[in-house]
Amino acid sequence: MLTLGSILALAAAALHVVIFRLESLAWGGAQAQKVFGEQSPQEVAATRELAFNQGFYNLFLAVLAALGAVLALAGTTTVGATLLLAGTGSMLAAATVLLLSSPAHRAAAVKQGALPLLAVLATAIGLLL
Repeated sequence: MLTLGSILALAAAALHVVIFRLESLAWGGAQAQKVFGEQSPQEVAATRELAFNQGFYNLFLAVLAALGAVLALAGTTTVGATLLLAGTGSMLAAATVLLLSSPAHRAAAVKQGALPLLAVLATAIGLLL
């Protein structure tokens, strides 16, 4: 189960790298507009700095989860699982905040939180066995 949790954490990390790219590098572009909704040039300009910062937050969570997964897979279970759970747990917490605070973004919250939730569950079960 720890292997499964690590694989799911790597998948969650990959998703968060994609989100980083959209928010920090491609904000206002066609793909970001498709994912996050159409914005006027004025709205893009007004939200660019916030999106840039939020994108890096997603990148840092991805690095944390991926590093933990790699360490767990390499046999450094305590440190690996700790980092994996910190990263995916934070991803899950952020998705939960989005789910509860923004009814219009519930589908996005579920997409954002599904892999971290599964990674947390599989890792916890793996540690308990």
